[in-house]
Amino acid sequence: VQLQASGGGLVQAGGSLRLSCAASGRTFRTSYMGWFRQAPGKEREFVAVITWSGGSSYYADSVKGRFTISRDNARNTGYLQMNSLKPEDTAVYYCAAARYSSNVEDHQEYHYWGQGTQVTVSS
Repeated sequence: VQLQASGGGLVQAGGSLRLSCAASGRTFRTSYMGWFRQAPGKEREFVAVITWSGGSSYYADSVKGRFTISRDNARNTGYLQMNSLKPEDTAVYYCAAARYSSNVEDHQEYHYWGQGTQVTVSS
């Protein structure tokens, strides 16, 4: 499975961005698609996850109510809609996929990773 993330950029606080994660290869082998982020000097942080089949989703408290994760199975693409962005959301954002997981918040549970896309929120 190969993942390609896109959609990052520079935005002012309060603005919005939509990240995309295009999947190719044996995507039927994956059960979860997640987004993580990593700011300079910090550990990789869970943001959101969605199941490929059922559409169930789960969010980190820090983004709940502002971010929405979704997927388009026909296009093998996942999305992260980010609204009301804050400077503390600035980070490199990564999409990832897992064949299975017992803890979807743990980045070590994910088997496939896309390259990161930079999101910068100015105050």
